[in-house]
Amino acid sequence: MRLYLLALNPTDSVTDGFLPAAARLGLDVTVLTDCPEAHRRAYAGTEFAPEVLDCEVRDFREVVSLVSRHHAPDAVFSNSDHLQTQTALAAEYFGLPAKDWKAALRAKDKGQLRRHLAAAGLDAVWSAELAPGQDPAELDPPFPCVVKPREGVASEDVTLVADAAELGLRCREIQHRRAGATLVVEEFLDGQLYTLETLGDSRRRHVLGGFRTTVSPPPHFIEEALEFLPGHPQAVLDQVLGQLDAVGVGLGACHTEFVVQPDGRARLIEVNYRVIGDQCDLMLAEVLGIPLFEHILAVHLGHPLPEDLTERCAAAGRRARNEAVCADRAGTLTAAPGPYDEQRDGVRLAYRPLRPVGERHEHYRTNRDYLGVIWAVGTDQSAVDASVARFTAANTWEITP
Repeated sequence: MRLYLLALNPTDSVTDGFLPAAARLGLDVTVLTDCPEAHRRAYAGTEFAPEVLDCEVRDFREVVSLVSRHHAPDAVFSNSDHLQTQTALAAEYFGLPAKDWKAALRAKDKGQLRRHLAAAGLDAVWSAELAPGQDPAELDPPFPCVVKPREGVASEDVTLVADAAELGLRCREIQHRRAGATLVVEEFLDGQLYTLETLGDSRRRHVLGGFRTTVSPPPHFIEEALEFLPGHPQAVLDQVLGQLDAVGVGLGACHTEFVVQPDGRARLIEVNYRVIGDQCDLMLAEVLGIPLFEHILAVHLGHPLPEDLTERCAAAGRRARNEAVCADRAGTLTAAPGPYDEQRDGVRLAYRPLRPVGERHEHYRTNRDYLGVIWAVGTDQSAVDASVARFTAANTWEITP
């Protein structure tokens, strides 16, 4: 059976998650990407190295054309935020299991997501789009408000602004870095940040669990740590699932971020129609004790999930923490630990570097500042947290300006 996997840059989710899972399922994999050499380097020497073909994957027409000239497809899949709509359209063209392309578009386009939820009568968030070259003084948002790229990811160029003068300054800065990008200016939704992780087949959407997220102090929104939660209060869960129903989220994995306000109201921040990243997906598979990546690929092959998957996940009984080590300034990383795995006192800990020693970076004030990710899984949250803290204290990350 042939799986076509659409990708931009190589990611741990694909390299360490989906490709090994595809090998275990006996799938032949063809990676379609616009940066083929980076993928060939990433998979060199691995036992599951896939075929890699150069393709303009942002254009679904190019994807359809290439696949039509190559091997017949059994599944077309992507874990990229940027490629969900194109993947859905290509899969639908070949008559394969596919996400609703309209749902994928609503999830990716933050302005469209707000309009759609408001039209459905579920949540009206003050939101406006700012076209390239448009003066933000034309807007009249409630302050403080948030400005962000309409189709951005990983908290990049997402910032809280206090007044009209600051809004104008931040918009000009972002538009200078992102020529031609449309921005979204929207009401600031205060509250504790959480995630909901779901996975659906053609019959049912299952709840895998969620995370309580710690973010950096304003004005930026860098995810610093995530603590696994086997479940959310039913009233909160019902609100979030109702909004996902309105968006059209069903088939496949979905990572949804939302805040819960003091009155118990759950309000969506964004919907990422793919599995959670930054090593949390690899951690989640271990927390739940399920073949997560195989399950995700299987639904795109048309296979059903276990009927009791939601119940199995809720009863897994494990706790976990994922914590990022972030650069606090620009410069060259001159010292950092390498990959590390440990089993100690009932806790499994892993550390994976995300930036090589010797590489220089600017200070982005986004998830791109991650130097590495530590994650730990066990049955006791305090032991899990202590394991992560112990590893952090025992190691050094040095940045030379």
